[in-house]
Amino acid sequence: MFYEDNHDNALRFGDVVNGYVLSNSHIEKPFSTSNNFKYNINIEMPSLSVILTPCCSIEENNIVLSPLIELRSSFFSNPYFIEDLTNINRRMPPEKTLPPEVWENLPGMEKQKRLLEGETYSVPNLFVYESNALFPKYTINRKGKNNNIETNVHMIDFKNIYKVDCDKIITPQNSPLYSKCLQLSIKTRSELRDKLSSFYRRVPKEDLCDL
Repeated sequence: MFYEDNHDNALRFGDVVNGYVLSNSHIEKPFSTSNNFKYNINIEMPSLSVILTPCCSIEENNIVLSPLIELRSSFFSNPYFIEDLTNINRRMPPEKTLPPEVWENLPGMEKQKRLLEGETYSVPNLFVYESNALFPKYTINRKGKNNNIETNVHMIDFKNIYKVDCDKIITPQNSPLYSKCLQLSIKTRSELRDKLSSFYRRVPKEDLCDL
């Protein structure tokens, strides 16, 4: 079960929520002493977002959100993903991370390296949210394919997060609960926590020699 049938009377990590305005700044380069500094403030109000603040840290009038976005068309080239799009959320054998024809054409050394590394996340920064009647439908246009795909499965990107200040967010229980649309099951929330932790826990190659 991906979602809980009954919601807690509290905001939780992984909840799908609505009604929040997201914003970020865009700059060409960091400013120095120059007065000729240009920037843009981008504002959007997605229909649905996901809470990425840990349950116990929902407090002090702020929360961290990631908007639900559409899937990549490339996902539909991998039979393992087509079988169950939420497979993207979990570690998988290396040969499942790529379409079969791509895997077969990998150079031998690269293939062996991946096999030795073992199970891994195919896309470390993405987490797929299972289809739900609340989600809008959209069409996946597959390049070079005649059959487009209609779906309402969405995902979040861990690189696409926003801090939102909200006077009404006091504690998980004392918050605008009317904004809560869906709650993840304990198992799914654990998968989200594991993948988000793994994303931030990755060690760059240049640091490995010193560990």
